[in-house]
Amino acid sequence: MRSIVTRSIGAGALAALLLTTAAFAQTVAEGLSPTLAAIKKSHTVRLGYRESSPPFSFLDHANRPIGYSLELCEAIVEDIGVEVDDPDLKITYVKVTSESRIPAILDNQIDLECGSTTANAERRKQVAFSPLMFVAGTKLMVTKTTTAVAPTDFKGKTIVVTKGTTNEQAIHTVDDKFKLGLNIVVSPDHEQSYQMLVDGKADAFATDDILLSGLIARHKSQDRFRVVGDYLSYDPYGIMFRKDEPQLAAVVERSFRRLGSNRDLIPLYNKWFVARLPTGERMGVSISPQLEESFKVLDDSAGGTN
Repeated sequence: MRSIVTRSIGAGALAALLLTTAAFAQTVAEGLSPTLAAIKKSHTVRLGYRESSPPFSFLDHANRPIGYSLELCEAIVEDIGVEVDDPDLKITYVKVTSESRIPAILDNQIDLECGSTTANAERRKQVAFSPLMFVAGTKLMVTKTTTAVAPTDFKGKTIVVTKGTTNEQAIHTVDDKFKLGLNIVVSPDHEQSYQMLVDGKADAFATDDILLSGLIARHKSQDRFRVVGDYLSYDPYGIMFRKDEPQLAAVVERSFRRLGSNRDLIPLYNKWFVARLPTGERMGVSISPQLEESFKVLDDSAGGTN
């Protein structure tokens, strides 16, 4: 087919066509997806953070956003800088909540959401996610004097959940399945949900187990509260960003693979989940075999096998 076109348009026309095609290809190659183009223009990446999701995203004693997810996002910013040819990108931190985080991505208020967000099929209809960075699941926080451990033990009682979370859906599902008649109370953020339990306004607080452990550690309330029950949901976490931008998705993937190949992911995990946090508390949560294997798969230096 190519030889027929060549003969029919002539040598001069062919040369012009090839030049035009090459120029177009160069333009496409140099073009940037909408998010990356906006970052290049503003020289700034906007990171969404959570105030009370330790150790993923929370405030230190000076009210500065810190955490595991934020450090992953900052690594992604480095690769974005390479992609847009701007090694000195600035970072702006934007507070989001469980309820506002997805709208913040959709409404172009933030570029990356660096919190504790479950990457499930329903959310993937609206947004995109990085490779797996953690695996959690819904459990219950109760007082140490409480003997109840399963949702069925809380029939007719009050359980607080944080608005806009998968945990809210999980508790409603359990309530409907076992006809428990739960009084499910919704609060704006994890800190306020925790406070309702502290104040005795709820019998249990339901959210991801790691977040419950983080709040107990942060408030040094190990003598008052504990995390109980079987998992009520499966919640794989990821960094969230706008979907339908293959170039941005490739940058995020490349950043995770860079960290995986440099053997940085497990030390980074240990920094935030095993060692003492900058705010003084210690989570003491060893990496799960599933997450460790997921990190090893990202190691391109050894074909993803070591």
